[in-house]
Amino acid sequence: MNKVIGSAAEAVADIGDGASLAVGGFGLCGIPETLIRAVHAAGTGRLRLVSNNCGVDGRGLGILLAAGRVTRVTASYVGENKEFARQYLAGELEVELIPQGTLAERLRAGGAGIPAFFTPAGVGTQIAEGGLPWRYAPDGTVAVSSPARETRVIEGREYVLENAITCDFALVRAARGDAHGNLVFDKSARNFNPLAATAGRITVAEVEELVEPGALDPDEVHLPGVFVQRVVPLTPAQAADKPIERRTVAAPAARGTVASV
Repeated sequence: MNKVIGSAAEAVADIGDGASLAVGGFGLCGIPETLIRAVHAAGTGRLRLVSNNCGVDGRGLGILLAAGRVTRVTASYVGENKEFARQYLAGELEVELIPQGTLAERLRAGGAGIPAFFTPAGVGTQIAEGGLPWRYAPDGTVAVSSPARETRVIEGREYVLENAITCDFALVRAARGDAHGNLVFDKSARNFNPLAATAGRITVAEVEELVEPGALDPDEVHLPGVFVQRVVPLTPAQAADKPIERRTVAAPAARGTVASV
């Protein structure tokens, strides 16, 4: 089955207002930037996002956030996006913050058809007990808070029940892919991409290099094509667009001195 779509705009055209999206990436590493921009260009709003974080100001999911297109975010990290923090604290955005490993497992469980699972992460905290502020009111009070979760003692250890996550759509980015939707991710850009892809009812993948079916060694495929419904090949310029979230390089040592280690 040929799953190649001619453009990103065509691939996301049926994402409607109020849709839920699982989006791959970690910071700006491995984010489906072209697909995100296509969703932005389409004017889609009231989106409910599930992603490790929400991009940064002006890049990634941050462009949807800044345009007021997002109503809810399920994530594990906020820190690099000032607009994200502002909207949350102002009561404009509902945010469910959960431990990163729990987020990964909730996505994986959704893709595997597992409705829920028990984990020790969050036991004894507001994750289990409830009361985490999901949405603030304009006056700063808590308008919506997290509910208490079921807990259970198994073999002497307490666990909290977490529900799986599935979404209407998933947007991911891969280094290589074929027309059947088999995907290969590059090093750390793999991050949340395979997990997000399995959790989407319709998964759209942008690929930096499109190869013929059979060109990928089955042993190198990270995500089988059964999880992918649409493939969008990137242009060379789009494939090369890989911004660095935060540069942390040391200044060069002065000539004649020895740099400290």
